[in-house]
Amino acid sequence: MDYETPQFFRVMQYARRAERDVVDMVSGNPDWEPPQALREGLTSYAQADSSEFQYPPSIGLTDLRDEIASRRGVKRNQVIVTNGAGEANHLAMSAGFEQFPGSEIVLVDPVYPYYVGRAQLLGADVSFVPAADDGHVAPDHVAEVISDETAVIVVNTPNNPLGVTYPASTMEALVGLAESHDAVLVSDEVYDHFDYGGNFSSALHVDSPNRIVTNSFSKSMAITGWRVGYAVFPERDGPTAALFERARTQHMLTNVTGSRPVQQAVYHALQETEPTYYQDTRDRLTRRIKMFTTALDAAGAAYTKPEGGFYVLARFPGFPGTMENVETLIDDAGVAGMPGEAFGESRADWLRFALVTPRVETAAERLAAYFG
Repeated sequence: MDYETPQFFRVMQYARRAERDVVDMVSGNPDWEPPQALREGLTSYAQADSSEFQYPPSIGLTDLRDEIASRRGVKRNQVIVTNGAGEANHLAMSAGFEQFPGSEIVLVDPVYPYYVGRAQLLGADVSFVPAADDGHVAPDHVAEVISDETAVIVVNTPNNPLGVTYPASTMEALVGLAESHDAVLVSDEVYDHFDYGGNFSSALHVDSPNRIVTNSFSKSMAITGWRVGYAVFPERDGPTAALFERARTQHMLTNVTGSRPVQQAVYHALQETEPTYYQDTRDRLTRRIKMFTTALDAAGAAYTKPEGGFYVLARFPGFPGTMENVETLIDDAGVAGMPGEAFGESRADWLRFALVTPRVETAAERLAAYFG
């Protein structure tokens, strides 16, 4: 599988060239409004004194880092504000790969392909742990794959593309495996606000010098274009304090710093946005999940029941998740998803659909009719 060339752009381009109406269920761009306080914060910033338009601290606005630290139960000096979760993951994986012995990065299959791309960019050997039949990762299976050559283990919960949420017992076991093999667990928790069963447990709940947590406001505030994320590193006075220093240096040399106005707007929104905003979003997605999975049932498809995030991975009888079949689905059914083969080998026969479109009902009807 070619992980170095993510297929998202290819599918979107093909859908745009289609000679019929197509429901786009390819990428994870939220279709709902961001918090009103976010707009207010940005508008207010535009009227600030010009001195406020200069460089912010390289590792992020102090107020924003304070707010993140308070919400995550950590110290401010463990937090780096990044250009989205993408940079946060890169800094975490890179720092871990440099800090710990071993030449291997372990990932769960199916996998968000950018993790693989980053591992290859670092020159790491990559090993995969196949997800269990229910979509979860079994710590026992991870234990069978990792070794003294493992430097970094990367997980994503709630998960893209499977939509599962790892419980506390899994996170504790994974951190324990990282500790026992002198490695670091990188837990990407960008979909933490999209937990529908109350089972999500952050790796931050495990006190350890061998775990880094990454996140972003891109999904939770519907601002994927703003690029405000963060990474939480272990305690700065512990045995892995160098992880933070490595990440801070790389962040500064690559970006100098992040955008000041968007950081200020996010900080304002965090203070002013009521929990009902996030609950309304979960309610919206819960309705979409029910609608879409009902259509999958009607089409005779197998699927992993979404527990978090906003993706559904499904398998249709006699219709493997190849790029060719994705194009067929666009042309003949008017629905654009992602091929399962883009996410690895263990679910190569499946197709992934993103439920971030107001046209989920239309897509559901089209798929039920096409496969029914």
